[in-house]
Amino acid sequence: MSAELAEAATHADFNLIRYAQVWEDADILLAALDIQPTDVCLSIASAGDNVLSLISRSPARVIALDLSPAQLACMELRVAAFRQLEYPTILELIGIKHSENRSDHYQKCRINLCEGTRAFWDSHPEWIAQGIGHVGKFEHYFSVFRRFILPLVMNRKKVDALLSPKSKEDRSRFYHEAIDSSRWRMLFHLFFSRTVMGWKGRDPSFFRYVEGTVSDRILTRLRHALIELEPDKNPYLQWILLGTYRTVLPHYLREENYESIRRNLDRLEWHESSIESYLEGAPDLISKFNLSDIFEYMSEANTHAILEKIGQTAKKGSRLAYWNMLAPRCVPADLHHLIRPIDDLGARLHQVDKAFFYSAFHVEEVVG
Repeated sequence: MSAELAEAATHADFNLIRYAQVWEDADILLAALDIQPTDVCLSIASAGDNVLSLISRSPARVIALDLSPAQLACMELRVAAFRQLEYPTILELIGIKHSENRSDHYQKCRINLCEGTRAFWDSHPEWIAQGIGHVGKFEHYFSVFRRFILPLVMNRKKVDALLSPKSKEDRSRFYHEAIDSSRWRMLFHLFFSRTVMGWKGRDPSFFRYVEGTVSDRILTRLRHALIELEPDKNPYLQWILLGTYRTVLPHYLREENYESIRRNLDRLEWHESSIESYLEGAPDLISKFNLSDIFEYMSEANTHAILEKIGQTAKKGSRLAYWNMLAPRCVPADLHHLIRPIDDLGARLHQVDKAFFYSAFHVEEVVG
């Protein structure tokens, strides 16, 4: 068992749907990786959203990996949906548009699922009926926030006002006058504390390497998203506040990307595996890496080992992209002879990251 697999699997349960959506901005991911037709991409699968965004760019191949059978089941159902369903029906299956026919939509997709994935979804018809984008632990966490915490500080009229188009000056004024109260800060610090997030949102083990106050960092990033960015163009913020997307969708669900994703589905494969284990059998193959936020859950020693392996096996000029949420991780100085950071690009993309809760976005390049 690899160091990555051993460390993660020892502390977290990978048999539940932790993320029914991918809470990482595919727009900055695609800008960072600059995918070309000859590229072979390696990506953390999660729920599959960003894997589908990668294949929309028509690379030679995309290889998706995850330690969680449940997350791979989420991705496989999305792949089947793009094969079998028309665009509006996919939005119904995900749970963005109202539908009484999600069970029928699932039956159309079911024929394209492997036996294990069919059994997984067949045993949870209530998840299909709810919409598969709603059923993860993390999505439930935001649902609790939306139902019980948000109304204490912001009624629906104020939420609508927050999500309406404004200038930066007006956004700043609205935040400081209509949102930033002592009650807001108190409730935010409580609900987004390490304890509550570990209980209701992320797995408690995911905070093993986090130092400092979790809620302070997230509140700082939220302030950035509400003032510096445009809430009416932020799908992640809209889902947190509304439980759906109002004016904008994440990359893979935009109608203009539907045909390219559908056309390239045969370029995608997936495996239940760690990054490190997969790389043992695939030297000199991968040229683009979407590493999600996997280093968030690892010690510095295991992070070093995986980055060193990538630096030793990947093609010269290969690119890596990954997020830090609360645990600072990046290529260490003693590996710069193998992988160099592209700090200016990572920092610039982080400033426009619509998945605002991450503390850093790293873009790095294999030196060779």
